[in-house]
Amino acid sequence: MFQIGDFARAGRVSVRMLRHYDSIALMRPARVDSTGYRFYEGPQLARLNRIVALKDLGFTLETVSRILDSSPSAEELRGMLRLRRSELEERLAADSARLASVEARLRVIESEGAMPEYEVIIKPIPAVRLAELSAEAESFEASSISPVIQPLYERLYGALDAAAVAPTGPGVAYYEGLDGGRVRVHAGAQVPASLAGGAFDVVDLPAVEQAATLIHRGVMDNVMPSVQALARWIDANGWVSTGLNRELYLDYGMGPDQEQWITELQEPVRRA
Repeated sequence: MFQIGDFARAGRVSVRMLRHYDSIALMRPARVDSTGYRFYEGPQLARLNRIVALKDLGFTLETVSRILDSSPSAEELRGMLRLRRSELEERLAADSARLASVEARLRVIESEGAMPEYEVIIKPIPAVRLAELSAEAESFEASSISPVIQPLYERLYGALDAAAVAPTGPGVAYYEGLDGGRVRVHAGAQVPASLAGGAFDVVDLPAVEQAATLIHRGVMDNVMPSVQALARWIDANGWVSTGLNRELYLDYGMGPDQEQWITELQEPVRRA
């Protein structure tokens, strides 16, 4: 039998926490002596581990109590923990993307009035056949686009591999504005002109006579300053947009150094 301090050390929790669990009947000590001192037994570590795991995954202590009172099996509990972990991972990814979007917006604000560091080139863009998958995002914000486009590309390249189709050039993404501010995200890979449909759509993007283009370096979560720099350049130099903008992924490896990614932003334009 453990004294409360020894049990707290074994369970890697505080004595104060154990006292609180006792006060709310979540975990009673095995014995309380005449002085009110609490003692615990080794098998109680199993319940303590479940309490801490569920609490750390975001469950309230009231919910933890209900779960444990139903006496779930280890496998049932493991499934619940995995599901909750998956939910938290998704939330963390969304929060990280949102933070990156805020940081990008701050950089745009901080750079207002400064000389642009980007070179914009007007050039034609050839027609291209794409194998693509598409899905809707809530908005044009990076925190909405990234969680949609990344799984699309994973599925797309998996489908191309299964069909033994080798891309003929860099990936191309483009976006359509929908009602209510939503966006249809198109994730495409350049493929041979003879390719027909399969586990993906095959579309032909027409040639563009004139497009304002700009090279963005780094992760796409931080693309906002580049997008706005291109938009300001178009407006300041007497051009207007005429169609859907595209992203040409010149170097978009999956390695850890995402700051080395290179993307060409392409905006169809005409003289105002």
